[in-house]
Amino acid sequence: MPKQSKKQRSAHEIYDHAKTYPLGEALDILGKFPKAGFDETVELSFHLGVDPRQSSQMVRGVVELPRGSGKTVRVVAFTDKPEEAREAGADEAGMDDLIARIQEGWTEFDVAVATPAAMKEVRKVARILGPRGLMPNPKSGTVSEDLAAAIQSVKSGGRVEFKMDKTANIGVIVGKRSFSPADLEENIKAVFDAVSKARPEAMKGHRYVRSAAISGTMTPGVRLEAAVFAQL
Repeated sequence: MPKQSKKQRSAHEIYDHAKTYPLGEALDILGKFPKAGFDETVELSFHLGVDPRQSSQMVRGVVELPRGSGKTVRVVAFTDKPEEAREAGADEAGMDDLIARIQEGWTEFDVAVATPAAMKEVRKVARILGPRGLMPNPKSGTVSEDLAAAIQSVKSGGRVEFKMDKTANIGVIVGKRSFSPADLEENIKAVFDAVSKARPEAMKGHRYVRSAAISGTMTPGVRLEAAVFAQL
């Protein structure tokens, strides 16, 4: 068994890892954990009661965090009007030149946006972008006629995508440890709402969320009591 660091031992002394907690208390515990040498990302994790083998039970969506994610987002735009895209905040913009760079292996960005007309060309790099979660998608708001609005939305860091993995788990960024408990709680409630709306039709009458926990990049997870997510 790996030896625990002093910080890890200290964190586990702060709370009972076998217990579940109300949201406010869980956030208080998170705030008491030893801090890393950087501003850790805070993530809300869910284990769902869906069957991940069934395509009809796939859970994915987008949430607009009212207090932002605290993350600096690098955005590229596929468009035949690159100057307009850069003025709107895109870090890189173009069409054939951008596609060529990606084909050569460049993927140093967090989000890609595109106009509907550009998608025919963007599909040339779908095999590169798709597995990395970087392919523009109308469902996530990254394919839009109003490219400037799409760029500004993702650039703000408030727009966060989520997608269930093969083990029926979802992890959603809800902010940074430097955020106040009130700001984290506001973001978490927005995530609860988005995950609830993403509930598959096939899950009616079944328990949708089995468990949920909140954690920082370098902290243990604090499990939330069922009453916090019972309405989902």
